[in-house]
Order: sequence, then structure tokens, then C-alpha cells
Amino acid sequence: MSQIPIEVQLSALPSGSGVYQFYDKDDKILYVGKAKNLKKRVSSYFNKNHEYGKTRVLVKKIKRIKHIVVPTESDALLLENNLIKEYKPRYNVMLKDDKSYPWLCLKNERFPRLFPTRRVIKDGSEYYGPYTSMKTVRTLLDLIKSVYPLRICNYDLSQEKIKSGKYKVCLEYHLGNCKGPCEGFQSSEEYNRQIEDIKEIIKGNFKSSLHYFKGQMKSLAEEMKFEEAQRIKDKIDIRKTTR
Repeated sequence: MSQIPIEVQLSALPSGSGVYQFYDKDDKILYVGKAKNLKKRVSSYFNKNHEYGKTRVLVKKIKRIKHIVVPTESDALLLENNLIKEYKPRYNVMLKDDKSYPWLCLKNERFPRLFPTRRVIKDGSEYYGPYTSMKTVRTLLDLIKSVYPLRICNYDLSQEKIKSGKYKVCLEYHLGNCKGPCEGFQSSEEYNRQIEDIKEIIKGNFKSSLHYFKGQMKSLAEEMKFEEAQRIKDKIDIRKTTR
């Protein structure tokens, strides 16, 4: 099969955000990258002198360019990370089980917290990653927190301490970022159901969260809370485009 000239492949690239993949003459993947503007970023590999020898060698080996368009730069960041982990391209930094890489930690505790870390501790907590950068982790965490209110305090939320009235809700509760499990305003059952959805989101599966959103939207509409129902609909639309 004859190769399409690189110039022709570059001219066909869109200007939107997305992920690009470089392949060699044997159609083996060499590199995965992300871009806010695919045409501008990918073209830059071929129209300037590169300082690093590794990049120069990479460019010489590129014979085919594949791209995936996504709605936002954040989506590109997350997709890039997943593709690097899946294909382990030779010219990407190889992801290894190394504490220097960032992870998402789901803490082993009642009402689990979710936070970024570079330390993997064997304490029964669940770790997701490693990720290519802390920016990737924070992008995913921001996505999750925009959908599900989670606590960020490090209180020991045992049933006994909550019942005794030991804690009071903080500013995060009043801002709508937490449902106040510290005062018993949110049950562990409801919180853990959110956690199960979050685990699926981290794995790239939005089916469970979409079902939850649709139920929320229906309830809000029945209560004539149309603005809140519209916000839920917007979240549903976003999830559909990022699957």
C-alpha cells in the first residue's frame, strides 16, 4: 500500500482540539500527543528545526498521521493519557509503576475522599493511574467534582462522632460542593453510590452517571425547578459528547 505524502496528510488536519498519533513505515505507533489546534501543532513538527535529537529522529520516521477530534482541550488531555497507557508508544515517556508519577487516590475511609497524590501507600486505599501529568489528574478531578459533591475535610466521620454532633458543616457545604455528611445531611449509602459512579467515570464509563442525572432532571422538573433541571441536562449533554 502506497504512503500518502505527509504534506497531504497535514493539509487534511482540522484546526480543532484533539489527539494525534504518529506511525512509522511498518504502521507501528511512535508517539501520541494532544493539541488545542491539531493542524498547527502537528504541522510544527515538520516546519521547524528541533533542538532535541530525539524529536528530529521521530520526525524522520513518521509516515502516517492519525487524529481524533474531541470537544475540548481537557478531553484531549484525558484521551492522550489513556492512549499512552494503552499503546506505550516508543517516543512517549513510558508510564511505569513509579511514585514520581501522579495518581488519583480514593482514600480507604468512611465517606472516602478523592485527591491527587504522588505517593502510593498500601493502606487499603484505591489508586488510579499513573497519569502523564498532574494537570491531567486535576482536569479529571475537576470534571468529577463538577458532577458529584465530595468532602475534602480529613475528619474521622465515624457514625458515633457524627451522631454526637462533633462536627459542623464548613464553607464547602454552603457553596454546594459538599452535602454535609459530617452533620449527617448525607447518608453513607448515598455517598458510596456516588463513589461507585466516580469509579466508572475514571474508567471512562459514563452510563451509570447518565442514568443518575436523568433521574435528577426528572425530579427537578416535577418540582418546577426548571433552571436546576436545565443545568442537569447540560451535564448529560457534556457526558454524551465525552464518551
